[in-house]
Parts: sequence; C-alpha cells; structure tokens
Amino acid sequence: MVTPLPTQQPASAPPPSPEELAAKREAERKQKVIVATIIVGIVLILVLLGVAIFFLMQPGTPTDKIRDVFIIVVALESLVIGAALVVLVVQLASLINLIQNEVRPILNATSETVNTLRGTVEFLGENVVEPVVKLNGYLAGLRRMLELMGIKPK
Repeated sequence: MVTPLPTQQPASAPPPSPEELAAKREAERKQKVIVATIIVGIVLILVLLGVAIFFLMQPGTPTDKIRDVFIIVVALESLVIGAALVVLVVQLASLINLIQNEVRPILNATSETVNTLRGTVEFLGENVVEPVVKLNGYLAGLRRMLELMGIKPK
C-alpha cells in the first residue's frame, strides 16, 4: 500500500522586529524629505527664472552685459561637459577591456566545464543508470513470475 507523502506547508515569514520597522519608517521619512527638497528646488528655480525674465524685460536693463556673462557661463559649462565626456569614454574603454580580457575567459572556462559535465552525465547514464534500471526491470519481472507460480518472494 502506497502512503501519500505529507504536504509541506510554506513557512510564513516572521513578523518584522521593532528595530526593522523603525529603520523602515526612517528610510521612508528620508525618502520623503529628499523628494520634497527636490520639488522645492525645482519650484525655486522656476520662480527665480520668472523674476529674472521680469527684470530683464524692464526698459534700461543692461541686457548686453548679462548676455555676455551668460555666454561665458555656457562656454565654461560646455568645457565641463567635454571633460565629462572624455572621462566617460575612458571608463567605457576600461569596461570593454575588462569584458574582453577577464569576463570572456571566465565564460569560456565555464562553458568548457559544462560540456565536460554533460559528457560525464551521459557516460554515467549509459554505463551506470541504464544497467541498474534494466536489472530492476528484470527483477520485477522475475518477482511477478514467481508470484504467478505461487511462490512468495521476500
């Protein structure tokens, strides 16, 4: 007689400790503060931009000097962006070098290991498992034949 296997009930996660709850609340509070700061910063920049446009539209404002300063600021900003692009290209070259010289050999070695393991599994399947399965089949047939002849095997 075959007895069914007992089913395992999934283990429920233990309730979080008070320290974990406090840490979670603190992280959520920090995140809210960061979001609020970003929103306030964006609104402040928009207000300052609006005030600057209002004062630049007034008659008698020396817009040519402001324009010249703005052009100098944009030129300096483009230099900073150019330097950042150079750093980005150097980092990209470093990443490509890392992938070619370190990751690819690891992947090749892993692939070779998997192929060796596949061969080992096929060998064991053919030379160990298959004969054992055949022997079990023959023994089951012999047992059934003995049962039909009235002999009780142990």
